[in-house]
Amino acid sequence: MHPAAETIVIRQHLIDPEICIRCNTCEATCPVNAITHDDRNYVVNADVCNACMACISPCPTGSIDNWRTMPKARAYGLEEQLGWDVLPPELTPEQLEADGVPVALEAAPQPVLAAVPDETAGETPFNAASYGATLPPWSAAHAYANLYGPKNPTTATVVGNFNCTEAGFDNETHHIVLDLGAMPFPVLEGQSIGIVPPGADASGRPHHARQYSIASPRNGERAGYNNVSLTVKRVTEDHQGRPVRGVASNFLCGLKVGDTVQVIGPFGQSFLMPNHPRSNIVMICTGTGSAPMRAMTEWRRRLRKTGKFEGGKLMLFFGARTQQELPYFGPLQSLPKDFIDINLAFSRVPGAPKRYVQDLMHERAADLVPLLKDPNTCFYVCGLKSMEEGVVLALHDVAAHAGLDWETLGAALKREGRLHLETY
Repeated sequence: MHPAAETIVIRQHLIDPEICIRCNTCEATCPVNAITHDDRNYVVNADVCNACMACISPCPTGSIDNWRTMPKARAYGLEEQLGWDVLPPELTPEQLEADGVPVALEAAPQPVLAAVPDETAGETPFNAASYGATLPPWSAAHAYANLYGPKNPTTATVVGNFNCTEAGFDNETHHIVLDLGAMPFPVLEGQSIGIVPPGADASGRPHHARQYSIASPRNGERAGYNNVSLTVKRVTEDHQGRPVRGVASNFLCGLKVGDTVQVIGPFGQSFLMPNHPRSNIVMICTGTGSAPMRAMTEWRRRLRKTGKFEGGKLMLFFGARTQQELPYFGPLQSLPKDFIDINLAFSRVPGAPKRYVQDLMHERAADLVPLLKDPNTCFYVCGLKSMEEGVVLALHDVAAHAGLDWETLGAALKREGRLHLETY
């Protein structure tokens, strides 16, 4: 038998480092943990990836949808991918043939499926991410995405920058307003943009873009102007508490009115609010995960002032370590109680027990049940990845205690674009 007949050919799944905005959506979505990252690139392990395609549609940029025909023995390894600045080109037919890949195999290679862990021997772990929708609600407005990429960013001018918490420097969070001038930049609540910090990293390579959710409604932070706002926490320590200076966050928090920034995007076509005027919105967030929730709330508030709001409920569960670290605490207090139902959880108040958003959800179960039953209700979760499981489990428990079948309900929430998870 010719050696080529024994050649294993794969379509290797790769991520384009020039387009990727390092949002972690792919790694969070992958059901077999085939995707990993370092401080620069997200990469796919060819020995684990089973080509299930679960990560394709949630990716906001399309950087995840790249494939290369490869002899499996020559598949790009993780270390090699982590060092890339650009994707390698497809191997030519001559290169493939030199590796023993005949034309017939090269034309229609089949993915080599890795073994998926067998979970049938025990209880299947609860997978909160599996309930997240990748489609927007049926009544959402049309979203424009990827108008400006890393190779053709647009320029925005800072027209506002102020601390929106009562905390000191170590925990300050800024509300930053960027004006796009005459450049078309249509956005919707729930979308995000990328900011390209100036300068280079320790390796001398230009900094890659950082992603930030838009905190302003579709007609601008200042209504009728082509501007957007962001909610940015100044990063001064890593997740282990070690001192670190976040490149993009410190750059943004230090901007002055009149400074300019390079912007790419907008991104996102699923984490969108419903346009149906009688739809209910339940928002669950921590810290700067409040940005899209602020955008949705402000758009509803403006609709209410025009008389175009028909009574859909707004319910907010908002968590932070202390009141002083909660973004927008003051403005939240001025919103009418008949407009939004606000529930605040603080986990580091001296002398008080730790309370998290999922604790408040359990306490408000009687009010959440009718919303879970109502097909006009959409749920939005945004914040640190660590909150995701607790929040979805809380919805599961509230449903179960009310006699609702969570598997049926959870599947419907996902299928109908009504449960959206955006954690990082």
